[in-house]
Amino acid sequence: MFDSRVVRRRRAALAIFVVASIAMLTAFFGESGGGVFHTLQRGAQAGLAPIETGASRALKPLRDLGGWFGDTIDAKGENEQLRGEVEDLRRRLGQSATDQRDARQLRELVDLQRSGGFPDATEPLAARVIARSPTVWYSTLKIDRGSGDGVREDQPVIAAGGLAGKVTSVTGGTAEVTLITDSSSAVTAQVMPEGATGIVKPEVGKPDDLLLDFVQRGRRVREGATVVTSGFSSGEIRSRFPRGIPIGKVSRVDLEEIELYQRVHIKPFADLRAIDLVQVLTERGEPVAEASAP
Repeated sequence: MFDSRVVRRRRAALAIFVVASIAMLTAFFGESGGGVFHTLQRGAQAGLAPIETGASRALKPLRDLGGWFGDTIDAKGENEQLRGEVEDLRRRLGQSATDQRDARQLRELVDLQRSGGFPDATEPLAARVIARSPTVWYSTLKIDRGSGDGVREDQPVIAAGGLAGKVTSVTGGTAEVTLITDSSSAVTAQVMPEGATGIVKPEVGKPDDLLLDFVQRGRRVREGATVVTSGFSSGEIRSRFPRGIPIGKVSRVDLEEIELYQRVHIKPFADLRAIDLVQVLTERGEPVAEASAP
């Protein structure tokens, strides 16, 4: 009984509040700007304005902190995305540079084979360098071709530009190449077109400077002349390198102290410090020992 009276009273109060609100709204919109309700509104706004300003200033650090957290999270996400894009771009640029480098070396190898005088009794086999000599002398390379591909010891190896070295050891799928800059290397060679002959040996520690020794003083050698393998043979002894493989060009000529021979300096055509691709000249038959003198 008591609960029903309370409910009726609350409903009556609510109805009175609604009617009064409607009446006030009607009077507010119906009166002029200088009416009672408009005056009360302005007074309330003026009285509450300091409170609103103070509350806004008090809450500003919290709003700023929330905005900072939101901006930080957004910036972190954008940073991760940009980092990923940069890494992908670097990878693509690196791959593009590698592809261009390989294409250039392959093009130069093809041009070398087409050059006049290049030995045609060989079958070039392309290979990639997979390891290099750990020393600064640039003396050996390891390639990804081996006996299973027809690679044999003592076969000549060329790189972009000219002669690189020879195969000195072979496994089923790899081979080691000893470069012409190795201290054990000796290649019989000839200066073109003069015809002077000698033995190309390395200048230790100078991969860009080879020496053509035992060139007789009476044979004229000029700077800029091309030096190629001579393919020397005498009876059953013949060079491991067929005739006509470009080695380099003459950069300087010195006279020996005994004045019987000239020491000819050669700049190799192949950049022996930056070889990525080579070709092994296979199917030449079984070579015999390198000649010890021209």
